[in-house]
Amino acid sequence: MGNNKKESLCKSLENYSYSDFYPFHMPGHKRAVEVPLLKEFPNPYRIDITEIEGFDNLHHAKGILKESMERAASVYGADKTYYLINGSSCGILSAICALTDNSDTILISRNCHKAAYHGVFLNQLQVKYIYPQIIDDFGVQGGLLPDEIEDMLKTFVDISAVFIVSPTYDGIVSNIRRISTICHNYKIPLIVDEAHGAHFSFGEKFPTSALNLGADIVIQSLHKTLPSFTQTALLHVKGNYVNIEKLEFYLQIFQSSSPSYLLMTGIERCVRFMESEGKIQMKQFENRLEILRQSLGNMRRLRLLDKSVIHKSGVFDLDISKIIVSTNHTHLNGEQLMCRLREDYHLEMEMCSIDYITAITSVMDTEEGLKRLENALISIDRELKEGYGLKSVPKNRMAVKEVMNLSEAWRSEKYSILFENSEGKISGEFIYIYPPGIPLLVPGEEITLEIINTVLDYKRKKLSVQGLKDSSVEWIQVIKK
Repeated sequence: MGNNKKESLCKSLENYSYSDFYPFHMPGHKRAVEVPLLKEFPNPYRIDITEIEGFDNLHHAKGILKESMERAASVYGADKTYYLINGSSCGILSAICALTDNSDTILISRNCHKAAYHGVFLNQLQVKYIYPQIIDDFGVQGGLLPDEIEDMLKTFVDISAVFIVSPTYDGIVSNIRRISTICHNYKIPLIVDEAHGAHFSFGEKFPTSALNLGADIVIQSLHKTLPSFTQTALLHVKGNYVNIEKLEFYLQIFQSSSPSYLLMTGIERCVRFMESEGKIQMKQFENRLEILRQSLGNMRRLRLLDKSVIHKSGVFDLDISKIIVSTNHTHLNGEQLMCRLREDYHLEMEMCSIDYITAITSVMDTEEGLKRLENALISIDRELKEGYGLKSVPKNRMAVKEVMNLSEAWRSEKYSILFENSEGKISGEFIYIYPPGIPLLVPGEEITLEIINTVLDYKRKKLSVQGLKDSSVEWIQVIKK
C-alpha cells in the first residue's frame, strides 16, 4: 500500500519558502530574511510570553507597551496610537462601534472592507452609501467625490459618522483633506481605512497619510506594505472627536485577551526600522519603482495604471507602489494574465479581477524581483495581439435596492434557493469577490438580474466568489417573507 500521507502545513510552507516563486503580494516583508531587521529576530519560541511582571498588558498599558505605542504615535504624528494584533479588521470594528451608538446612521463608502459591514451589524446601524467613481477602460474603482459626501450629509441629517477607504486596494486616493473638512463642518467624525497606506509617512513620492489631512481615526495594516508580520496593524487617533475611553473599551472586546508578544514585537521593530534605516531604503525603493513604471508605461497592449488618472474619476492621488496592469485591450483577462505570470515566470500576484491584475510592491522588494516582474510583463506584452477579452466588469455602479437594513436581514428567517433563480428575492447573505472583500450584495438588498449575471460570470472566470454558505455559488440564502 502506498503512502498517501499528505505533507504538513509547516513542511509545505518551508518548501515553498525555498522555491524561486517571488511574492508580489502581502505581507510586505516579502520573506526578506537576509535583511538585518528580520535576520536578527529572536527564536520565536524564546520570546513568546504572556503578561508577566515587567512586560505590561496591551489592554491596560502602563509600562513598556505604553512607551512603545507612544513612540509609534510620535513617528506617525498621531495623538494616540494603538497596536492591533487582530489585524485592521479589529480596528475597523472598534472605530465604528466607538463613534456610533446602537441604531445610529453611518455613511460608508460602498467599497469598504467587509469588516465595516460587520461593524454595522454589531451596532445595528442604519447605512447610507457613497459610491466610488469608475475609471474608464480599466475596470478599477476610482475615488470618492467630496461634493457627493456633502450632499449626503445635507440630506441625511441623522448621520453620526463617515467611514471611507483611502487608498483603495488598487492604490486610489481620495481628497481626504476636503472630505475631512466637510465632515467637521457638520460636526461629524471621519474614519479612514488606510490599511494599504501604512508606508505613506515614510516616502516623498507617496500620497500624504489621512492622519495628516484631518481624519479622526486612521487604521493601517503594517503587514500589507511594510516589513511586519501578518495580522499586525495600527489604529491612530488625532483630534477631539473620539471618546478614547469608549474606543479602548471596544479594542478590548475585538482583540484577543492574550495578545501575542511576537506580533507586538514585530510591530515595534517595523516602526523603529522605518523611522531609521527604512527611510533610506524607501528612497531607493521609490527610485526603483519609477524605473519599473517608466518601462511598463511603454507596453503596447497591456496598460499600466499611472498618474494620468489623477483629477479624473474622483482620483486625488495614486500610490505608485501598487502595480495595476489592465488586460482590457488584449484577448486575455486578468485571471489568465495572473496564471501566465505564476506558471511561466513564478511570480505570484496579490489578486486579479476580470480586467486587471494587482501586484503589491514594498520597500522590501529586491531590485532583482522588480526586474523579474518588468521582464515578464514586457515579454508577455510583446506576444499579445490587440483584441478584447471576455470582460464583464460593469463600468457603472450596479443599482442596488435596500429592502430592509442589514442587521434586520441578518437576523431574519431564511431559506435556500438556486442563485440563478433568485431574481427579485431579498438577499440574506453577502457576496464578495475576495480579495479585496468588497461586497457586490449585502443582506437586505434585492437580487437583480444584473447581479446574478455578474456573479455567475465571475464564477466562470474562476474568480474567488465568497460570502455565500454554498461555496459552489449555486444556492443563496434569501429572506423568508
